[in-house]
This record gives sequence, C-alpha cells and structure tokens, in this order.
Amino acid sequence: MIWSLAGLTLSLGVAALAWLRGRSPGGFYDRESYGLDGPAHRRYAAISLLFAAFFAIASALRFEGAGIAGLALYAVIAVFYGASFLRGATDRDE
Repeated sequence: MIWSLAGLTLSLGVAALAWLRGRSPGGFYDRESYGLDGPAHRRYAAISLLFAAFFAIASALRFEGAGIAGLALYAVIAVFYGASFLRGATDRDE
C-alpha cells in the first residue's frame, strides 16, 4: 500500500506542475526546440491524473503488486517529463 501512496503523491505533484506549466506560454526552447507547448504539458497532466486514479484504486483495494508495477511505469514517465526541463539550449547543427 505504501507504493500506491507514493505513486499517488508523485503523480498528483507532477499533474499540478504540468497543469501550471501548461497555463503559461513557455520559453522559446520549450516551444520551438522541445515541443513542450501548452497542450503537451496538459497531456502530461492528464496522464498523471489517470495514474493518480490508478494508484488511488490500487491503494483502496490493497493491490500491492499493481502499485509497485504502476509506480515503476509512472517513474519512467515522470523522469522523461522532468528531464525535459533539464536539457537546456542545444545547437541544431549538433
């Protein structure tokens, strides 16, 4: 059950961050180079909310294995989303 609660906390945090980032226009590199415009952030928010619902159900029904597997999958998605902010500016010729 602890894994489902950890996943629920993580997914709600990422959903809140993605929703807030989706409301702002974003910077040049976010939009033009990385494709992280408003709709992309809102898609991450929607996916995170779906995972939050999954973790809430897994926690309520005490599905320990499902919580672990869901957290492993969602961790990959959260790392991809978090890494998109860390890339920085790159030269298109590289």
